[in-house]
Order: sequence, then C-alpha cells, then structure tokens
Amino acid sequence: MVKVSFSSALAQKDVKKDAETLIPEEDKDAEAALPMRHQSRAWCWCMCLGLALMLSGVVVGGAYLYRYYFLEEGRVFVCGVNYREEDFMIQEEEEVGVDLPNQFRMRQMEERIRVLEREQVELISVPVPEFGDGDPADIVHDFQRRLTAYLDLSLNKCYVIPLNISIVMPPRDLMELLSNVKAGTYLPQSYLLHEEMIVTERLEHVDQLGYFIYNLCRGKDTFKLQRRDRILGMQKREALNCHKIRHFENKFVVETLICEP
Repeated sequence: MVKVSFSSALAQKDVKKDAETLIPEEDKDAEAALPMRHQSRAWCWCMCLGLALMLSGVVVGGAYLYRYYFLEEGRVFVCGVNYREEDFMIQEEEEVGVDLPNQFRMRQMEERIRVLEREQVELISVPVPEFGDGDPADIVHDFQRRLTAYLDLSLNKCYVIPLNISIVMPPRDLMELLSNVKAGTYLPQSYLLHEEMIVTERLEHVDQLGYFIYNLCRGKDTFKLQRRDRILGMQKREALNCHKIRHFENKFVVETLICEP
C-alpha cells in the first residue's frame, strides 16, 4: 500500500494562490488607487491654497498701485507763481491783507503739488530755487493730524509743527484754486510773507505722526518746531543757524525760516 503525502509549505502556497485568484480585479484596483487618491487630494489642496495666496497678493498689490500711483498721479499740479519781494510777517489765525507797492521787484517760483482730498493731505515738492532763495524741500500738510512737516533736502532733516490753517488752504479749496490756475481763469501774481520757526526738541517716535509724515521723515533726523514769536525770552536779533524754504499753498508765497539755536 502506497502512502501519499503533500508538503505543507506547498499546500499553503497553493491556498494563497487560490485565494488571490478568487479576489475580483475591481477590488485590487480599488486597493491600489487608495494611496494615490489621498496623494491627489493633498496636492489639490496645496494647489488651491497657493492660488488663493497668489490671488490675494495680486489684489493687495493692485489696490496699492491704484491708490498710490493712479489716483495720486491724476491729481498732480506743477504750478508757478509771480510774487513781490516784501517783508510782511504772518500773523497766525488772522486774515492777511496787504497793499502791494510798485517798487518791489518781481520773482517767480514753481512747485509740484499733489492734493489728496479723501485723506485730507497736501504734498508739496519745492525744487532747487532758480535765484537761490531757499532750500529745496518736500512738505506735507496733514489736515486730519493737524500737522505740517518740512523735509529740507539740502540738510536731509525733517521738521514738524502744528498746521497753521490761516495760511494753508484746505485740500478742496486748494484743488479749486489750482484748477482755476490751470484753466487760465486765475493768474497768480502775489506777494511774499515770512514766518520764523525755532527748533525746540528732537522727535524720536515719528511713526506716531501718521502715515504721510512718517513716510516723509522715516530714517531722518526729525525735530519739533515752534513759532519764534511764541518763545519767551527769544530776541529777534539773536544769532542763529537758519535756513529758509519758500513755498505756496494759498494765493501768496510763504518764506518759512527754520532756525536752530
């Protein structure tokens, strides 16, 4: 009698093989696609997040360019004015009215004016004067902050003082004046007024003075000014280191004399 036996290892292999043959092809494909499906979903989320970040950057950048280039550049005026050499002092918060004698010589100056009505800000750029009558400067009149800042480009120093609304036209009025000048309905022929300022202290926290003044004075030595006639004990003939800036943001030209004790 012959005894027939089978190897257990061979039997297990045959069972596994038979079991594999019994698994439908669709189930095999589903199991293989499972990791790929997770990978594709993660890749899709990454793509969506990247596109969202790129889109937000384009929107923010476009808004910045539109505000600070297209809107502002559309409101820039390059204006000139003829004025007489006079020695009239500005009285703060009072209406200025002067008769113009004929014997004074005429001068001419130009400046670049940008008016931002919505922000209530006037930005003035004074080039190098033709006759050497003062320093080139950039000026900011911020009506919301009630501040004026002068950047003397020759000294690379910034000076800040409370806004004098008696000599600086509000943005809407200044826009109307400039529009009339551009249209030729108002021909500027004016006179020169003087104001004197004294440096009183150094300002450290320029970022607290508003966006426009901070943008003007950032990284520069910045000082606080006070009108000379308001400082007790200050003699008119006291020797000081002074620099002047001539500018206009009204129907007359202003000479701002800035002195350091």
